[in-house]
Amino acid sequence: MGYKLLTCGECAVTVEFSRDMDPHAGTAAVMLAGALRGQNVDGICEIIPTYRSVTVCFDPLAISYKVIKKWISRCMRHHTATAGKRIRRFYIPVCYGGQYGIDLDYIAQRTGLAPREVVRRHISREYPINMIGFLPGFPYLSGMDPTIAVPRLENPREKIPAGSVGIGGEQTGVYPISSPGGWRLIGRTPVRLYDPGRTPSVLYEAGDWIRFYAVSEQEYRKIEVAVHAGTYAVKTEEV
Repeated sequence: MGYKLLTCGECAVTVEFSRDMDPHAGTAAVMLAGALRGQNVDGICEIIPTYRSVTVCFDPLAISYKVIKKWISRCMRHHTATAGKRIRRFYIPVCYGGQYGIDLDYIAQRTGLAPREVVRRHISREYPINMIGFLPGFPYLSGMDPTIAVPRLENPREKIPAGSVGIGGEQTGVYPISSPGGWRLIGRTPVRLYDPGRTPSVLYEAGDWIRFYAVSEQEYRKIEVAVHAGTYAVKTEEV
């Protein structure tokens, strides 16, 4: 698809595929980011895919904008070769409702669905990770059933527990660390999505997929103990 190159000061350039949150643009961004990362070009500091673009941060003392532009153009001509690249699917356990999902009943009332039906619709989808941002490891996920979409809180909460699964508009995501936030909380996972002592520190990357599944509070506690002991491994598939 078409694109524009936008300079971002002296140290970054953005490859913009669309001005809107177009799913085709998101796919193109993830594919291009993978192609660029595979080149291992000296002077490249970071490659950041988003819903509709890719930003390339570079050291202007090590590589010029002119070279960057040619490199991106070359990768754009060939990056469709990565379309068949296998991606990873992560299965994330979630305890829904109660103290773990304090907004589940609100969402049920607003949508006219039973709480268990809200949960069923939430776990029935597989979610592509379009981008990671806001917090280390916060996955912005698309593909949620629009019938369970609800607006964000008018006044964000000052502290949301790590692992909280939320809905904000037609998006869903997981808070990897304790932080303020305005999304409606429906559940919580005991899995550490972000761990600065782990390599890599973030469990997944843009372009991977997440599949949530419901667990009881007893199962949640059991997984939590295993996570703290370092013996729990998230189920992962390559597809």
